[in-house]
Amino acid sequence: MTLTIAATPPSSTTCDALVVAVIAKGRGLELAAHGITAAQGAKVLAALKAVGATGKPGEVTKIPGITGIKAPVIVAVGIADPRKGLDLEALRTANGSAIRALAGTRKVAVVAPPETVVLRAVALGARLAAYSFTAFKSSPSKASAPVSTVVLLVPGSVTAEQKAAIAEINHIADAVNLSRDLVNTPPNALAPVDLAAAAKDAVDGLPVKVTIWDEKALAKQGCGGILAVGQGSANPPRLVKLEYAPEGASASLHIVGKGITFDTGGISIKPAAGMDEMKGDMGGAAAVIGAMQAIARLALPIKVTGWVPTAENMPSGTAQRPGDVITMFGGKTVEVLNTDAEGRLVLADALGLAALEKPDLIIDAATLTGAQRVALGSRLAGVMANDDASRALVCTAADEAGEAMWPMPLPDDLRASIDSATADITNIGDRFGGMLSAGIFLKEFIPAGQSWVHIDIAGPSFNDKGAYGYTPKGGTGSAVRTFVQVARTLAAG
Repeated sequence: MTLTIAATPPSSTTCDALVVAVIAKGRGLELAAHGITAAQGAKVLAALKAVGATGKPGEVTKIPGITGIKAPVIVAVGIADPRKGLDLEALRTANGSAIRALAGTRKVAVVAPPETVVLRAVALGARLAAYSFTAFKSSPSKASAPVSTVVLLVPGSVTAEQKAAIAEINHIADAVNLSRDLVNTPPNALAPVDLAAAAKDAVDGLPVKVTIWDEKALAKQGCGGILAVGQGSANPPRLVKLEYAPEGASASLHIVGKGITFDTGGISIKPAAGMDEMKGDMGGAAAVIGAMQAIARLALPIKVTGWVPTAENMPSGTAQRPGDVITMFGGKTVEVLNTDAEGRLVLADALGLAALEKPDLIIDAATLTGAQRVALGSRLAGVMANDDASRALVCTAADEAGEAMWPMPLPDDLRASIDSATADITNIGDRFGGMLSAGIFLKEFIPAGQSWVHIDIAGPSFNDKGAYGYTPKGGTGSAVRTFVQVARTLAAG
C-alpha cells in the first residue's frame, strides 16, 4: 500500500473515495474537515442525516458524492470531539475502520489535520488497516483487496516536518506488516531455518550485522533450552542475532523474541481445537525482526541487538520428555515438567546471552502463556520486570505507540513454586498466576543489576476473531511499535 501526503483541496482531488471526519453535536453532526465550503458541508451533513449517521466514534457511513466534490463516494467516520481531549489511539482506530470499510477501492483521499502528532495517528491507522495476507491464495479476491493508495490531504502546503512524519509512519507500518506476514505464514512454509532466513532478509541492505547459530553451534554454545525444545522435530532449531550499532551511539537495548514456529505442545500435546493457530507462537520473534528493520531504517541513534531463538516443538521418538533435566546456557539446570512450557526454555538461553553484553535494558516479547489471556483478555499484554522503573518505561512507550499493555507484578511468594527436587528449577510453577510464574522463571536467567522487562503478548499477537479498527484477523504485529518507541526513548536519554 502507498501512503502519501498532498495539499490538494479535498473538493478537487481525484480519488475513488474521500474520507472526512464528523463529530456528534447534540442531535446533529459537525463536519471536521478543511477545504470544504459551507454549502458543500451542508449537503454532506444532510445526506448523512438522511441515512441515520450518528457520528459515534468509529462509525463509518458511506454516501454518494455531491455536486462540487469530485470524489464519487464520501465516507464519514465518527471521531470524538478533539476540543474535549485528544485520544490518538481512537483516531488511529477510527481511520483504520474507514480504510477497512473501503476494501476493494483503489485510491482513497483522507482529509487530515495538519498538526504532526494527529497527522501521524491518522496516517498509521490508515496504513495498518490496508493489509491482507494473500500469499497462499491461488486467486485473491479483488473485491476484498485492501486500499492500494491513500493520500492524506492537509491545508496550505506540505511541510518538511509532515513529510518526515509520513516517511517514518511508512517504515513503522512496513515493520508491523512484516511481523503480521511472518505470524500468518503457515508452519510448513516457516520452519526455524526459514524464520532465520526471513530475519536476514528483513535487514538486507541495512547497517545490521546478522549471525545465525545452527544446531552444532548451539550445542557448542551450551544453549540446552533451544536444543531440547527443537530435538523432537525434523526441522532443526536456530538462533539469530541482529546487531545495529550506529556510530556515536552510547545507549544500548537488547530485544528478544520467542520463535516457536509451530507448537504442538510436544509430548505434553495440546488439544486439537485451535492448534492451527500455533503457527503464531513465534509472534515475539516476528516483533523483534520487524522492530530491527524499522529501527535501522529510521537510523535511531542507539545500539540495538535483536535475538531470535527459534525451534519447532514436536512430539517424536527424539522429543524431550516430562521429567527430563536440561542444562541451559550459563549452567543452570531445569527439570521439564511440561513440554508445552517450551517458550521460556528458548527465551532463557537467549536472555542469558543478551545479559553477557550488559545493555542498558533487555526486553523480551513472547506468546508465552494462556494464563495471560485469562488474566488480561485478548487485547491487553502483560508487562513484568525486575525493576519498577523499567516496567514503567515500557508501559509508557506502549501507550505512546498505541499498544495496550498493563503492568503486572512478579510476586516473591510464587518463586517457591518453581523449586525442583531434582534440578535447580522446574519449567512450570503454580497454575494460579501462571503468567507471573513464567515471568519468575525467566527472571532466573537475568543477572543481578541487569534491567529486564518481559512482555507476554499471547492474546494481542493473534486476533482469532473478526477484524476491528486497523487490526486484521490473524497476526497483528503486536510489540513492534513498542520496541521502536522504547528505542527512541532510550536514544533521547
